[in-house]
Order: sequence, then C-alpha cells, then structure tokens
Amino acid sequence: MAKASRAEWVKRVERWQDSGLTAKESAAELAVSPNSLTFWKWKLRREQSTQDATAKAMKPVVKATEPKFLQLVPTHSEAVGAGPVEVVIRGDIIVRVSRDFDEHTLTRVIRVLGAC
Repeated sequence: MAKASRAEWVKRVERWQDSGLTAKESAAELAVSPNSLTFWKWKLRREQSTQDATAKAMKPVVKATEPKFLQLVPTHSEAVGAGPVEVVIRGDIIVRVSRDFDEHTLTRVIRVLGAC
C-alpha cells in the first residue's frame, strides 16, 4: 500500500472523530493501524497548537497605558509652522505626521508603538 498523504490522514482523523467510534473500530473501517490513527490525531493536534501559539505571538500587543518615553521633536520646517511633526518614542522609533493628522488616530498609533 502506498504511503498516505497528510491530507488523507486529516480526513481519516476527522472521519474517526465524527464517527464516535473507538480508534480500534474506526481503524478497522479505514483499514489502517489504530496506532497510526491515534498518532496522526496527536500530530495534527500538536501542529494546530503550534500554529495557534505562533499566531498569538505574532499578534501585536496593545496596552492602554501611555508610552514610557515620548518626546516631540520639532523638525526644521516646524519652526516656520508649515512642516510635519516628528514623534520620537523611546529614542528609537520616529513617526512623522502632518499638522492636520487626526489626533485620535495619532494617539492610537503612539499607544501601539509604545507597547513595542
């Protein structure tokens, strides 16, 4: 018998779980080893847990607190009142915004970057 693909094992495990049968009963119907069936159930669950953990780790964290360090730095053209404003967060993140930038949106951006 040819080696089954991952996709085939996904279908087999789903069929088993939907059936309400034991691993041994379902494996007999599917003509596979009960050990293989339970192994693939474990493997697929483990993969899903790893993917969930990775997705959670990559999700940006937004805190409702103010940034620990925020400094407004005037740009050269700001002195004459026409140019952009630079927002420097913790000395290493710089956000340049025009003077007509929405205050609410700027506040949210600063909070998100302050959580980095």
